[in-house]
Amino acid sequence: MKLFIDSGDMDEIREAQAMGAIDGVTTNPSLLAKAGRPTKETLLAICEIVDGPISGEVLATDFEGILAEGRELAALHPNIVVKVPLIEEGLKAVKTFTDEGIKTNVTLCFSAPQALLAAKAGATYISPFVGRVDDTGGDGMELIEQIVSIYDNYDFDTQVLTASVRHPTHFIQAALIGSHVATVPFKVIRQLLKHPLTDIGLARFLEDAKKIPAS
Repeated sequence: MKLFIDSGDMDEIREAQAMGAIDGVTTNPSLLAKAGRPTKETLLAICEIVDGPISGEVLATDFEGILAEGRELAALHPNIVVKVPLIEEGLKAVKTFTDEGIKTNVTLCFSAPQALLAAKAGATYISPFVGRVDDTGGDGMELIEQIVSIYDNYDFDTQVLTASVRHPTHFIQAALIGSHVATVPFKVIRQLLKHPLTDIGLARFLEDAKKIPAS
């Protein structure tokens, strides 16, 4: 399973890249607002750090507006993936983008029927928001399992990108189910790395090393 970082923070992205942990980056307007830089400038800076898919989101909700914004984003760099909301006008745009060879990430997916329609439109990635599904009393990981099964049944090329990951268990379950990608905040990437037994073992080794006679 590929691991993307969900961030617009350059320091976080550099740190995750230095760890060799990430294969790509997802952003959204909320994350880019926190970065405090113009969208295009931020996306280009990210492309200089990570050589992989970089999702940049359109703000328009009408067909022509989505096409105009998406084409502009795609022209910034070959690694840019145009992030499109899962609405009727968005799916129309995804079909056009697909015909034009522009990669897309269909976002704000909360049901298997939505994911099926996105795949039929030719989406490169579908982003089900598992944490937000959990917040409403649903089971986000059950949604991932449904989508993976449906895509496998019909050999869709669309990749399942598990989003709104809140903790390591989401990440592990996504990998077990067969999600193609999980996009994860930097704090969760750090949580994936940590284990108390690792810390205890390292502390013990370092303490015992002090008892080794000097040569």
